[in-house]
Amino acid sequence: MPFKKKHQTEINILAILLVVVIVLFSARIYFLQVVNANAFKKTLPYGAASSHTATIKAPRGEILDCYGRQIAVNRDGYNIVFNKAYVKDNLNSIILTLINEAVEYQTEWVDNLPISTTAPYIYKEGEKTDKLLKKLDLANYATAQNCFDEMVTRYKLESYTKDEQRKIMGVRYSMEISDFSISYPFTFAEDIPTEFMRKVSETSFTLQGVSIDVVPFREYSDTTLAVNLIGAVGPIFEEDWEYYKERGYSYNDKVGKSGIEKWGEEYLRGIDGEITYYLNAKGEIIKSQVTKEPIAGKTIMLSLDKNIQRLAQDSLAKKVKDLRSRGSSCRAATAVAIDIKTGKVLAAANYPTYDSATMNKVYNQLAADPTKPLMDRAFQGIYPIGSTIKPGVSVAALETGVYNNGETVRCVQTYSYFDDYKPKCLHHHGSINLKTAISKSCNYFFFEMGRRIGATTLTEYFKEFGLGVKTGVEVNDSAGLLLQPSSDRVGGTTLQISIGQMNAFTPLQLANYTATLANGGDHYKVSLINQIVSYDMSETIMTVDPEIKNTVKISANTLAAVKDGMLSVTEEGTGRQALSDYPIKVGGKTGTSQVNNKEDNGVFVAFAPFDNPQIAVAVILENGGHGSNAGPVVRDILDAYFFSEQSADKVDFPFTVLD
Repeated sequence: MPFKKKHQTEINILAILLVVVIVLFSARIYFLQVVNANAFKKTLPYGAASSHTATIKAPRGEILDCYGRQIAVNRDGYNIVFNKAYVKDNLNSIILTLINEAVEYQTEWVDNLPISTTAPYIYKEGEKTDKLLKKLDLANYATAQNCFDEMVTRYKLESYTKDEQRKIMGVRYSMEISDFSISYPFTFAEDIPTEFMRKVSETSFTLQGVSIDVVPFREYSDTTLAVNLIGAVGPIFEEDWEYYKERGYSYNDKVGKSGIEKWGEEYLRGIDGEITYYLNAKGEIIKSQVTKEPIAGKTIMLSLDKNIQRLAQDSLAKKVKDLRSRGSSCRAATAVAIDIKTGKVLAAANYPTYDSATMNKVYNQLAADPTKPLMDRAFQGIYPIGSTIKPGVSVAALETGVYNNGETVRCVQTYSYFDDYKPKCLHHHGSINLKTAISKSCNYFFFEMGRRIGATTLTEYFKEFGLGVKTGVEVNDSAGLLLQPSSDRVGGTTLQISIGQMNAFTPLQLANYTATLANGGDHYKVSLINQIVSYDMSETIMTVDPEIKNTVKISANTLAAVKDGMLSVTEEGTGRQALSDYPIKVGGKTGTSQVNNKEDNGVFVAFAPFDNPQIAVAVILENGGHGSNAGPVVRDILDAYFFSEQSADKVDFPFTVLD
């Protein structure tokens, strides 16, 4: 009996506590809904019963060329968006309605489910399933059908057909992995047709939780212009979501994926604004108000000149097609132009290339193309540069004192200094000096110079000129291939690198090497950026000033001797066919680099004007034969720089233009 008494006492205490809690809750509710009702009503204007805040997407900053001409800009488009606060129990039927309408208007919708869209249901090839299995709490050996069946239950899809189930679960799963919530609305479809937008707007009263958002979309003024450098924006990949989420992005945001779009993400990204919707008791919007203005991203002004870039691309295409029509095996080419006094890139062209507007649709075809149109040859392709290395070797020979200007070397065609390696010059030049050796591209002369200098010293000079070293440019570039000779006694290596073989460099490095030589030794860090400004261009955020990485020691006498030889190339030597009649004096050097079992590459470097160098150009024709074949491309680029109406306004003209 005492036990029962004690038990009853505990029950009485719990009952009293329960009553106290109920009284306190009731008092609080009375206080909120009755005593302070008017005060709380006043917090929502316009007599609204509730409010909802949505994001206003900030425009992405634009990308312009050096004259402010548009490259990457924005336009308004329409997205279909689900807002969690207003989603009702009929979510599945609303999703199916939108899918059917999307099919009618030929519009894609978001479906990140890695399962085939038609039966029999299997995992999509090449897509990861780890996240799906984890979400569904299934073992790693679960089949796609196991996942399908689990999602039918999870999303309550039993009343739908198999085809409808697959469509709906694709959207539901996409919602789930994107953290769909009040804070993170879900974008069902992007950039929809205007007719589709109108249809959704007209029937919005039946589509609870669905809205049309006006958002800025990236647009490129020329979808084939410098596509490798400009890059692209794209969705946040699943594996990157946590990284971007920590930085305030929404799952449906677009971010820079490559090129300048990726490099400049922190500048180009704007700060989203907010719009507040006020609703009555029926859930109808009675008023909307922008409560936080969006702030557009910064604008990046490149050093690229759209005119030079376009003409360089067109000239490469024309030259390759011309060579092929004459039986050449040339299929690809690249060209780079650099401002000699700043290291800024004026143009970087590739052929073949692609159209960024259609790339996603034909990506597999582009990726399988043996000519590699997706490759950025200008910045990432590496090539032996042939005889274009000879001006650099000449600098090393003169500066180390192993050659005195005016000295002659007798070319007897076969170089016989080493017993185990006896390479040949293409011709029997007889006694020649430095100027003639550069002009006629005498291999024998430069075999002798290379032997005198030594492989290790030559390699150090190549590094000083930026060959085989990353340029520092903002987007990804290759370091190239620079041998590190352990000894000067390896005759074959020494002789081969003296004429531009065995090592391999990027066209960007080759152009900057030419610029360094032409300006007297200032080796600039390469850059694509002039400045970053506010969206309306009223404020300068950052200016990218020229930066000298190192200075190659080149005396005035050495510079004059080497440049004189390069002028002779274009006036009477191997480059005369393209440039001997050019109205501005041009220094240059051709090169023919050997490729295993294929036609030689044709290489041509040039700088102009000769007496006040401003632009350096490097052109490479893959399997294009002799370097002189690249001469017309060099000429076209120089024309674009000196004689196009807008470019000419920027050119410094204290030099002679010949009649």
